[in-house]
Amino acid sequence: MKSPHTGFKRVIYAAGYSWKGFKSTWKHEAAFRQEVWLFALLLPVAFWLSETLLEWIALIAVLLLVMVVELLNSAVESVVDRVGSDFHKLSGRAKDQGSAAVLISFVIAFMVWGGMLFNKLFA
Repeated sequence: MKSPHTGFKRVIYAAGYSWKGFKSTWKHEAAFRQEVWLFALLLPVAFWLSETLLEWIALIAVLLLVMVVELLNSAVESVVDRVGSDFHKLSGRAKDQGSAAVLISFVIAFMVWGGMLFNKLFA
């Protein structure tokens, strides 16, 4: 079915759906709340740690990446939970894979932040 909303009106509706996604994830996912708080705490540190605009963008981008992956992981978990509460190995696999993706995003963030911190302190 084709959406009745086109042009700028579609953008407005899409922004509304995105906001609903943020709100529901904030409400139902403790990990997402923790990642948002981590972002808020590290934002001022990023100003101190970075020496160029590109470094600042990298520090912020990897934190946003963690939140993006968490949102996607939460979406996968919601769909799996909607399908049913009975254990199924594919449902477990999907949830574990989403969790692994979050872990990898944290490793990337740690590498970038750790490298910048090392460079700031020892270079």
